[in-house]
Amino acid sequence: MAGVFEVEVDGVEHNHGHGHRDDASQIGLSERSPEDKWRLEHAKMHAKHKGHEAMHAEMVLILIVTLVIAQLVLVQWKQRHPKSYNLVTLFQMWVVPLYFTTKLHWWRFLVTWFIFSVVTAFISFRATRKPLDCTTPRFVYKWFLLLYKISYTTGIVGYTVVMFTLFGINLIFRVKPEEAMDFGISLLFYGLYYGVLGRDFAEMCADFMASTVGYYNASGMPTKHLSDSICAVCGQPILVDVSEEGIIENTYRLSCNHVFHEFCIRGWCIVGKKQTCPYCKEKVDLKRMFSNPWERPHVMYGQLLDWLRYLVAWQPIIIGLVQGINYILGLE
Repeated sequence: MAGVFEVEVDGVEHNHGHGHRDDASQIGLSERSPEDKWRLEHAKMHAKHKGHEAMHAEMVLILIVTLVIAQLVLVQWKQRHPKSYNLVTLFQMWVVPLYFTTKLHWWRFLVTWFIFSVVTAFISFRATRKPLDCTTPRFVYKWFLLLYKISYTTGIVGYTVVMFTLFGINLIFRVKPEEAMDFGISLLFYGLYYGVLGRDFAEMCADFMASTVGYYNASGMPTKHLSDSICAVCGQPILVDVSEEGIIENTYRLSCNHVFHEFCIRGWCIVGKKQTCPYCKEKVDLKRMFSNPWERPHVMYGQLLDWLRYLVAWQPIIIGLVQGINYILGLE
């Protein structure tokens, strides 16, 4: 009996000791810093996946093959059916980030997304009306040019903050590196994302308005004859000569000798990604048109946005496809 009692006592004491250790571990975990919690979770993940090197190699191979095939399919789709490709890409650019930010409760992004969507929907509605009001083209181009400049400036500021953080300049202002980096990356994301969406909506509105005015036809000859004193983008008279300095805006003459309002041709070429004359479709020499060297980087910025479009719109779809393949094959 004594032996049995001793075992029972030991068992009680042993279980009681585990309870104390569990409570202590829970208290210790709750008192840990976010960095320590992240390190602990990282260590648990490594322990969970230890010895799965062959499986991980298969997953990497599936990822690479899927990326290559998806890239080939997207390139062929864009070349053969550019209109449907652009519409689907624009829709995904608009909706995919909304899904992730809603899931993560990023309310600041959701507020800016809602404001952008409401204003752009109103602008697009005006741009698609027939007959087109004479003030609509300039109104539309002004909005997208403003959005373009804001997104460009926001992206530059975000990139500058990131670089300053990497060089430790944030410590001068007593700002933690993680806070400064989060702020810089957020600004960079906002600038690039809304820059991409703004350019795509601007291109859609530019095509529709120019076709409505009648001097531009995406698939055929213009339906109107262009006078030397009329802007082919907005259809309004040109009041300032090319050689004169305008009070509000200047007049630009392209290499094909057609003249346009400054706002209209800048919106057509930069915001709407058009590289041809709105009337005769001759290729536009951007370097000749933009004599100010500080304005040329805007064109390179547009190329960066084209790359980001693929990253935001299609990359999550491809990653989701890869995860589905891994799940079907039982890879973890």
